Amino acid sequence: MVSARRQHGKKVLVVGIDEYPDNPLCGCVNDAKEVASLLERNADGTKNFDVLQLPNLKSRKKLETGISSLFANDDDIALFYFSGHGSRKGEVEYICVPNEYGETDNIRLSEILETIQKSKCKNKIVILDSCFSGGMGDNPFDGMNAVLSKGLTILSATRPEETALEIAGHGIFTTLLCSALNGGAADLFGHITPGSIYAYIDKALGSWNQRPIFKTNVQEFVSLREANPPIDLKDLIAIKEVFSSSDSF
Repeated sequence: MVSARRQHGKKVLVVGIDEYPDNPLCGCVNDAKEVASLLERNADGTKNFDVLQLPNLKSRKKLETGISSLFANDDDIALFYFSGHGSRKGEVEYICVPNEYGETDNIRLSEILETIQKSKCKNKIVILDSCFSGGMGDNPFDGMNAVLSKGLTILSATRPEETALEIAGHGIFTTLLCSALNGGAADLFGHITPGSIYAYIDKALGSWNQRPIFKTNVQEFVSLREANPPIDLKDLIAIKEVFSSSDSF
């Protein structure tokens, strides 16, 4: 009898929050839905990630439980995306979550990172579209270097001291993230990696004051989505053969 090989999964938790009691937003839930839709399927319609969405949740505990569950196993890829308010007090950065009492709770990015660092998932990815999110993973004793466990990648919308911008009801960062996932950041084979997404967003932001932050501790990038290759594979092979034959002269 041959035992079946276990198929390791690809999971994503997508959180978008607009309904804050004191300072509501208008585009985070829609941004999160678009990210979820893009990650759920590749460009050719094949299944990609198993997606869990938590729109406008009003429970710190529910978010913390969702993050713990996401990174609890040894999946190939576990990805956490958050769009909403972020805050900073002194040198400490937070994401903000409303609660059922009409108040807002602050969750330290360092607390979330501690949970993720313990994960056995092969690739752990965090994408944050919130103000002051760039400090996640920084070494508190050395601001020039990050402290990341193996397989962890963090892509943040801003530097630690910056706010995240919105235009026409959408976050600039997530608008560019979705454009990247739609194929803007694809290589010649259609692979879209965290590194190519960062490069695409950073270049597209141009002279905007908001700058994304990218931190990683991986040996090689994984593909987050498969887009339609800009050049057909048959054409690539033909080009390779042409250059190979020319070398023989």
